[in-house]
Amino acid sequence: MNGQERKNLSAGTHVKIVLKHHQRTGTLTEGIVKDILTKSSTHPHGIKVRLEDGQVGRVKEILK
Repeated sequence: MNGQERKNLSAGTHVKIVLKHHQRTGTLTEGIVKDILTKSSTHPHGIKVRLEDGQVGRVKEILK
């Protein structure tokens, strides 16, 4: 699924995100969505979320 569309995400969704300091390398961090921080319905670089462990980044992959 597409991490650029807000409608594909909800609290509890298992995702891979890229953290701000990993944007150059593209290193992904896996976790469960706690909050969706992007207010618009889409974002070209991925919807910004906060994971349950407090990390914030943009969604690159939505996992099953």
